[in-house]
Amino acid sequence: MKKIEAIVKPFKLDEVKDALAEVGIRGMTVTEVKGFGRTGGKREVYRGSAYVVDFVPKVKIEIVCVDAMVPQVLDAIERAAKTGRIGDGKIFVTPIEEAIRIRTGERGDDAI
Repeated sequence: MKKIEAIVKPFKLDEVKDALAEVGIRGMTVTEVKGFGRTGGKREVYRGSAYVVDFVPKVKIEIVCVDAMVPQVLDAIERAAKTGRIGDGKIFVTPIEEAIRIRTGERGDDAI
């Protein structure tokens, strides 16, 4: 099993969710987050004064899936989240040792 974390622009969430549903992902966790990457932040003007917004609002999507589905999930997220501009986001993949469905006690692939 793998955990896939995708940090994307908030307005792309619905497109990513629909693309994931098309490849068979039935569950995910979504969190509103803030951060910055290489660009550092963005410069804005308020009442004539320039200031830097250090943290840009993003959405973090977390999915746990079987190893065989990882390429499809990554492709779906990448296609749906891409705008071609700076700040499109990142995708991280990490191994999951165990998953347990608390209600039924199912373990491993059956739990997801």
